[in-house]
Amino acid sequence: MSETPTVVAVNGSRRDGSYGRATLQYALDAAVEYGAEPDFIDLGDPALDVPLYHPDVDEADAGDVPDLLARMRRADGVLLCSPVYHDSYSSAFRSFHDWCSFDEYEDTVVGLFAVAGGGSYGGTLEHMRATIRGVHGWVAPLQVGIRNARNRFEPWEDGERPPPGATGSGTRYEFVDDGLRERTEKLGRRIAHYAGHKNEFLDVPE
Repeated sequence: MSETPTVVAVNGSRRDGSYGRATLQYALDAAVEYGAEPDFIDLGDPALDVPLYHPDVDEADAGDVPDLLARMRRADGVLLCSPVYHDSYSSAFRSFHDWCSFDEYEDTVVGLFAVAGGGSYGGTLEHMRATIRGVHGWVAPLQVGIRNARNRFEPWEDGERPPPGATGSGTRYEFVDDGLRERTEKLGRRIAHYAGHKNEFLDVPE
């Protein structure tokens, strides 16, 4: 593990106005304030070439996948967010996760976020937790689910955006639900803390 832990956020939404992207930015900003080095993988970035996972395709021939996997392997902590689709995660998240393996998640602490347009997110978080544990990721007990997301965020108005470097300054939305914002930032800080101290609980004598 590096002296300064690296925390990478992975946005599993391809929607241009993704509330998940904003959620992760608030969490990642909080991790940075706690001392982490940030990285952000936005699967909705149209410039990224991340093909649908195919077991017969070598990852070296899969567009930007090799670079993204290398960034995942460098991370000491990961923040994952998916929108809620049919009570589960998105195809963008699933396909990228299928490119990942034990190499990307072994001994890595992970924080989970799910963003719902409606009122249910439990299945999404449950499925994310199970599949991350399946590749030996250490999933934090605290998780964040956001229901009715359109009511939790508002576009920044002119003159109200915080200064560069402040929490949320890099997003297009203000997080107007104070309770959920505090929970989101708390999870970002916890992942930064766990990532910086993981040798204390991972390096257990055989």
